[in-house]
Amino acid sequence: MTTKNRFRSFKRITAITLGAGVILALSLGLIAQRGSSRRDQWQRPGEVMDAMGLRVGNSVADVGSREGYFTFHLAERVSATGKVYAIDISEKPLRKIRDRAKRENLTQIETILSKSNDPMLPAGSADAILVMNAYHEFHNYDEMMQGMFKGLRSGGLLAIIDSPIERSDSRKTYHDKHDIPREVVKEDAARAGFRFLRELPGFTRPGRRGGTEFYFLLFEKPQAMLPSLYLQEVTANGESMNGSVFSFPTRLTFSMRSVDCL
Repeated sequence: MTTKNRFRSFKRITAITLGAGVILALSLGLIAQRGSSRRDQWQRPGEVMDAMGLRVGNSVADVGSREGYFTFHLAERVSATGKVYAIDISEKPLRKIRDRAKRENLTQIETILSKSNDPMLPAGSADAILVMNAYHEFHNYDEMMQGMFKGLRSGGLLAIIDSPIERSDSRKTYHDKHDIPREVVKEDAARAGFRFLRELPGFTRPGRRGGTEFYFLLFEKPQAMLPSLYLQEVTANGESMNGSVFSFPTRLTFSMRSVDCL
């Protein structure tokens, strides 16, 4: 075979290889889209985001994001003026999220590699946090709850979606079964300072034996309370002057009252 023929053969092989690669990539993309569409039917991401009050420009964290099913739904909802923190304890799925975000020019997505006891979410950075089918995996659940509480802004919402199971004496049971009682989640959240708002309609993931059930709990980080100074005018003998003109001798006392921050 001459050098020219070898070169032509090399070009044909290269073209075939590149073409096969493009076809494979497109096929995988279509498969992923179909999988996402099927999940949309039972997961109802729009309803989840509505319940969390998310809109354009908001900042939201997807804790336990895995490969980003909710991350990309959240990114579409908050748009380029918002922020989505994709948080996971594993770097591999975060890398996939970054690659897709780069391809789709979704600059609002930022990935965070968490620790087992800290979501590593910047303090006061999120309007809302979503934990989808991941809370049962938390071994350091109190520290993780505290980290999420710290990462939320005052009045921010925490949404936890997980599968129910009977209460156990061992927390390890929940890790092994990949389920956790809703009552345990509520108790953990309360210890961290969250206020339980309500339980919303849950979800059923299709599968054998009727599928997998998920509950949907919504919590709030209470509005910060700051002291407000009130002046009380009191006469020398201790009787209130009730706004009357000061007369001397006069004793002034101060009382503290908590008021909601705006």
